[in-house]
Amino acid sequence: MQFLSEALILLDSRSFASPWFWLVFFAAWSLAGRSVLGVPSDVLSRAGRALREDAASTPAEAAMLLDWLRLNIPRMRIGRRGGAVLTGLSCFGLTLLALLGFGYGLEMAQALSLILIPMALLFALRLRLAHHLRWVLEAAHLGQPAREAAAQALRRINRYRTVHAVISVLSVMATALWASLWLLTHPNGL
Repeated sequence: MQFLSEALILLDSRSFASPWFWLVFFAAWSLAGRSVLGVPSDVLSRAGRALREDAASTPAEAAMLLDWLRLNIPRMRIGRRGGAVLTGLSCFGLTLLALLGFGYGLEMAQALSLILIPMALLFALRLRLAHHLRWVLEAAHLGQPAREAAAQALRRINRYRTVHAVISVLSVMATALWASLWLLTHPNGL
């Protein structure tokens, strides 16, 4: 019982007023947006620029994009059983955290929920993108021209990046608004 009460005290520490929370929050979002499936942003931008400029041949940047994807996509493979276990455990954990935070009013659990729930959504979208890109790479391996495969991969990646940006902005806005409301209604942390 002592462990449970100490864990609840830890979850109830002042998060929204702490600069460490905001540092971790913005570091998490900036790291989440640095690359897509391990492919650096500069590789994506060079491949997109090369595909727009040179319409006749397959540029080396497009081949480099496909190579990056071929190296990194297998790391994002989760089997059916592992996916079911991962989904179940993450849904349980996030629901428990949100219930502790928003149901019982624990500030640290609210703060963690506001970071982890959007990150879990982005992780699910990243797994979905990897699944779709696996089929694009398979088609390129079976004879689809590399230019078409790279263009198709870039379209899917750019769509993901747009959704990522929207989720990022909404998450930062929701966290800032909720933290402001929390600090206004709980000025002394009570």
